[in-house]
Amino acid sequence: MATTVLEGIIAYPVTPFSRTDGGPDLARLAELIDRLVGSGCHAIAPLGSTGESAYLDDREWYDTAEASVAAVAGRVPTVVGIADLTTRSAVRRARYAEQAGADVVMVLPLSYWKLDEREITRHYQEIAGAIGIPLMVYNNPATAGVDLSPELLHRLVDRVENITMVKESSGDIQRMHRLVQLSDGALPFYNGSNPLALEAFAAGAAGWCTAAPCVIPELTLELYRAVRAGEPDAARRVFYRQLPVLQFLLGGGLPTTVKAGLALHGLDVGEPRHPLLPLDGPGTKRLAELLAEAAMAG
Repeated sequence: MATTVLEGIIAYPVTPFSRTDGGPDLARLAELIDRLVGSGCHAIAPLGSTGESAYLDDREWYDTAEASVAAVAGRVPTVVGIADLTTRSAVRRARYAEQAGADVVMVLPLSYWKLDEREITRHYQEIAGAIGIPLMVYNNPATAGVDLSPELLHRLVDRVENITMVKESSGDIQRMHRLVQLSDGALPFYNGSNPLALEAFAAGAAGWCTAAPCVIPELTLELYRAVRAGEPDAARRVFYRQLPVLQFLLGGGLPTTVKAGLALHGLDVGEPRHPLLPLDGPGTKRLAELLAEAAMAG
């Protein structure tokens, strides 16, 4: 199995949509990814919830995955998100991501029926067994309808060779502490809850998976630099400087708010796909104010 070490700021691009035909705007996606890599982000993770993966048909998903990997062009690792109701489709997408050149797949379990541990384990075993690149298990019960306990996450890593890392997005810092306890600090885990970024790094997170670099790349990277440099006071200052923006992005729905923020920064990535709607006028005005305040606070 190929090995990939992920650390730092793992940036989540939105999927731009054309204002003419409504399809993925792959040229604008490449422009956004180039911005993220150029800003210093340590990895790029397309086709997550921020990338509206659930709203893409198969052909759009394949095209977006391939275009994303091509745009990154090996400058940093590419982590392609996989989420599907069926194991069969998840396997198919994971294989395609690997063939396209992805370094890692990040797998979020989706469910209509409640899955037990046996079913969850089998789902991951089949996906991991179909590819030769690392797999990151992604826990986000708010969007997936499946909650993976720290104990189950640890067992999956222990039982399945390709599973080498975990993204924890439940918003519960105690789960990160538990992952450290269960693995004696050996399991790389990543924070997916923006408001927990400071606490997660203090708990030992190897990285922060976030769409925030689309609109405030300097601040997210500055936080990571302060953490790595062992400067807790500086880390707290830069975290609280960006926290109002992080809270707004999350509270308004990431595809909606991030696309509005990119437009404010001069990059038109189109509107989110229905049933999502664009950020309204008052929301856009408030986001502009928050971005200006965060920039001036430095």
